[in-house]
Amino acid sequence: MLTTLQTAYTDTRAADLAWALGREPLPALAVLDLELSGATLQLRLLGASHQVLLEEGDTRCSETVACMPGGSTPLPLGAAERIGGMEYEFAARVETLSRGAFAGRAQELLALVADHPHGLAGTFPGSPHAFTAMLAQRYDGGVRWRTWHAYPQEGQLVVTRTSVRRAPRARRPDDGAARPRREGGAASDGPLVRGAAGG
Repeated sequence: MLTTLQTAYTDTRAADLAWALGREPLPALAVLDLELSGATLQLRLLGASHQVLLEEGDTRCSETVACMPGGSTPLPLGAAERIGGMEYEFAARVETLSRGAFAGRAQELLALVADHPHGLAGTFPGSPHAFTAMLAQRYDGGVRWRTWHAYPQEGQLVVTRTSVRRAPRARRPDDGAARPRREGGAASDGPLVRGAAGG
């Protein structure tokens, strides 16, 4: 689905984006509700940013990539976390393109998402190459989605990929399997975050 977002495009930058899990739903300019084989997914366009709400069984996941003051992490290259009985994995990268290449990439992505039943894209009035797009799909064992945040004034495209899948059953203590350890530290159940996407 392709829509025109009823708001002016503000001069935000790719470097301003941050990532957060567990945020409450934020005011959205466009929403797409999906049912994907037992999983309820809501794609939300917040302007030059996005939010995804996932519910499957007794597990709920909220992902937000936006310009958020406080309580968030600068957009990382990658992150992984256990959420209830699900494994969450996130990755991001920033593409820098020439003016001509950017326009071509924008048209290609908007055409892809607009024609997809699980896609949502929004453009801004007067700036057709400034857009945010999202595309979700079910795969064996989980749900995944991709997003694109376009910043034509910088020639930059922020691309994110997320997968949420059911975690394997925990091994019994006598299996002898050690828990993963962070480099130089003890084992942790908290999020593992790698680098920064714009760095």
